[in-house]
Order: sequence, then C-alpha cells, then structure tokens
Amino acid sequence: MYEKEITALQKIIDESENIVFFGGAGVSTESGIPDFRSEDGLYHEKYSYPPERILSHSFFLQYPEIFYQFYKEKMLYLDAPANPAHKKLAELEEAGKLKAVVTQNIDGLHQKAGSKVVYELHGSIHRNYCLHCGKFYSAEFMQEAEGVPKCSCGGVIKPDVVLYEESLDGTLIQDAIRAIAHADTLIIGGTSLVVYPAAGFIDYFRGKHLVLINKAETGKTVGADLIINAPIGEVLGKIQS
Repeated sequence: MYEKEITALQKIIDESENIVFFGGAGVSTESGIPDFRSEDGLYHEKYSYPPERILSHSFFLQYPEIFYQFYKEKMLYLDAPANPAHKKLAELEEAGKLKAVVTQNIDGLHQKAGSKVVYELHGSIHRNYCLHCGKFYSAEFMQEAEGVPKCSCGGVIKPDVVLYEESLDGTLIQDAIRAIAHADTLIIGGTSLVVYPAAGFIDYFRGKHLVLINKAETGKTVGADLIINAPIGEVLGKIQS
C-alpha cells in the first residue's frame, strides 16, 4: 500500500540536499499521544470547560488547579516512545539530508529520537519555570508534584509551552522561517494546517519539492507536488536515509 507514493518520496529525498520537516500533532499519535482535532482528539472529549479555554493563559492564572489536572492527565506523556517518523527524521539529519525540524508539538520526542536542530514553536513540556524567580524544573518534577507545582521560593511553576492568548517566540519564528525559506524540499507531516501563525510559515518555502503526509485532508491548500494520506510513521519508516 502506498508503494508508488513512497517510491516518489524516496526519489525526492535522494535528490535533496536541504530538507526541512514541518510537523504537527499527527506525528506523535503513533506514539500514543492524542492529537486535538481528529475524531479521537482532545477537542472531541467532554470536559467541564472546553480544552481551548483550559489551555489559555487567563484560565491558567484564574484556575491553576483545574489547568494542572487537565495538563497532567492530557499533556504529560513522559513514557511515550519515539516512533518510526521521529527516528527516520533523526537518521536523515545524521545523514546530512535534513537540516531542521519545525514542530508544533511540545512532547520532545524529536530530541528523544536523536534530532539536534528542532524548532519547537509551541514550547516544550520538558522546560518549566517559576513565575516568581525563574528557576527551571523538569517535566518529571511537574508530573510528581501534587496539585499546582510550586517552586522552592513558593512561586507557581508554569510549563514553557505557548498557551492560547500567548505569542510565539519571535526569535524562534525567525529561525524556523529562515530554515523553511532556504530548504530545497519541505516535508509537511501530521498537521491539519489550521493553527496560525504556524501554518502560515510554509508560505515562505521557495524550494523545489513540497511534500504533504497526513492521514486526513488539510485545512490549507498548499499545492504540494506529492500528497500521501497515510500515517506518517508508516510512510517514513519505509524510507532509506
């Protein structure tokens, strides 16, 4: 299945010297981490408040107990393994083909697989800091803390993730856009391309090959010269680096 498309992808990768991968939540679903918008995603589950509201800056400040109950149950997947997609991207970087991963994910699985150049647009669960003194804490500390995680100084600890109502890091945006603009091949995977401003980054691509790998159709027409509607780990796992 998908043999023709995978052969075409292999040819593109073999011809490329500067690949950038742009990925979303679908990259990690094969690691057991739910996405947001699919049928099994977080936005289709029932909660006391909509997930978009719980994961907002104002909600975090107003109801930290509820925020952390949701965050620990639905966002902290510290035992999740890197899947074939993460591993293949790390292999392509090691081989000198892939120059950067631009991700909307906060799980750190790209680094777990061995990727070095990773632009985490929405932050990471592995970085957490005290709002009062700035001291950093690990994801393991956050998971084990009871209730609202507190710093040794008494301040509330916040995950270094971009919540709704918060802005992306400007320097990170510039680095990601620069990588995409200089790529000869852009592979987009596991994203519905409906979350802005990140989805707009692909408009900066001026290279030769644009590849889209996603189980479902995307919300943005990108004019890709190769589209594969399949699980990304299943596809990339068959690629030779």
